[in-house]
Amino acid sequence: MALWRGSAYAGFLALAVGCVFLLEPQLPHSTLRSLWSSLQPGPTSPGPGSPEGRLAAAWDALIVRPARRWRRVAVGVNACVDVVLSGVKLLQALGLNPGDGKDHSILHSKNDLKETFTHFMGKGAAAERFFSDKETFHDVAQVASKFPGAQHYVGGNAALIGQKFAANSDLKVLLCGPVGPKLHELLDDNVFVPPESLQEVDEFHLILEYQAGEEWGQLKAPHANRLIFSHDLSNGAMSMLEVFVSSLEEFQPDLVVLSGLHMMEGQSKEFQRKRLLEVVTSISDIPVGIPIHLELASMTNRELMSSIVHQVFHTVTSLGLNEQELLFLSQSAAGPHSSLSSWNGVPDVGMVSDILFWILKEHGKSKSRASDLTRIHFHTLVYHILATVDGHWANQLAAVAAGARVAGTQACATETIDTSRVSLRAPHEFLTSHSEAGSRVIFNPDEPVIEWHREGVSFHFTPVLVCKDPIRTVGLGDAISAEGLFYSEVYPHY
Repeated sequence: MALWRGSAYAGFLALAVGCVFLLEPQLPHSTLRSLWSSLQPGPTSPGPGSPEGRLAAAWDALIVRPARRWRRVAVGVNACVDVVLSGVKLLQALGLNPGDGKDHSILHSKNDLKETFTHFMGKGAAAERFFSDKETFHDVAQVASKFPGAQHYVGGNAALIGQKFAANSDLKVLLCGPVGPKLHELLDDNVFVPPESLQEVDEFHLILEYQAGEEWGQLKAPHANRLIFSHDLSNGAMSMLEVFVSSLEEFQPDLVVLSGLHMMEGQSKEFQRKRLLEVVTSISDIPVGIPIHLELASMTNRELMSSIVHQVFHTVTSLGLNEQELLFLSQSAAGPHSSLSSWNGVPDVGMVSDILFWILKEHGKSKSRASDLTRIHFHTLVYHILATVDGHWANQLAAVAAGARVAGTQACATETIDTSRVSLRAPHEFLTSHSEAGSRVIFNPDEPVIEWHREGVSFHFTPVLVCKDPIRTVGLGDAISAEGLFYSEVYPHY
């Protein structure tokens, strides 16, 4: 049938050009050639031969399961129900008008919400904020939850990571966090929640999304992204931390994933100081030899971030973070490129590489330092980097590729990469460092993972095939970290 259609199409084209030639015999050959090529059907979308198609095929060949796989993964401690809806429509429903943007580190009113949303929508950047006024938050949450088109999802880094791991039926997953009735209903059947984690009321987080090019007043969003806010006291106090650690003895995990430290931003300095000490004590109660991954999230409190870097990093094995968290971390702890106020467009690969190297050299495992930290998974919209201390991790080439691939499939809500719906936007060439004489790398889609080494640290870089029309941006970082860990293998001397 396809062959017949192709022959018919060619015959029609020949007839059309022949008619033109008969009617206008003086037309030059170049015009006829041009007419012929313009009538030819062009490719409707990137196919297997496109850079996107070549990259996706190369990934599929590279992504192999590790020799030693995780069997039991324990995840804690932040969990909630995400209410996802259009930010502009909610603000309009609340009777708020467009205006100037301003970033508020804590939201105290609807006006603070409007100004903060406007600020980040203008940048196309993600952010997460605590809403201090319980009654006002409850009113906004009621409007949002009942809004036409509002969707309810599993939320909280720990619950999202647990949900992603649970998609693999051969993995047993323990989730500890404040789990209310709605969240329990949304969770995968493969996720086990200890009875001590169950509570009568859900914690709701509101996620205000906007699309690339969406307008509000004078504002136009350069990228699709979202603002998350909540009045979440259970997660803010990390109230399930002790329950989580005490449940590990019975569950016997071979990987622990911890998240939720950023939720303490709404608490007093004294509370933060005391709770961080308890976090470190709790982590030290986890049996030696079980790798611990810490997932970071959006923060604005430099003092809290600095405390996490100096007190917590050495107790964990692996980190997951994005470009905002990486730069904020460097600014908070006087790291490389910390004079940079924000990334100018796509984060510079060499600068990112310098900061990752500094974290592992200053806070990672070495002969002279009692630290367990040996791995960092960095992700930004257009590329990912996995940095590891040599001799501790295997299969990281597959892990970084798998993390990047899931970013493209989950954002587009497809099972596999749909090359017509994604685009390759990573830098075509880059330097691997700015602090020292870095190599210049030119990217080739047929060899999608680039590897380089620096003083006992290995780097694996791969682009992301960015979804052109994302269905949902929330939880991408958590899916990326979970997928990267799923394909990772830790050497037994841990």
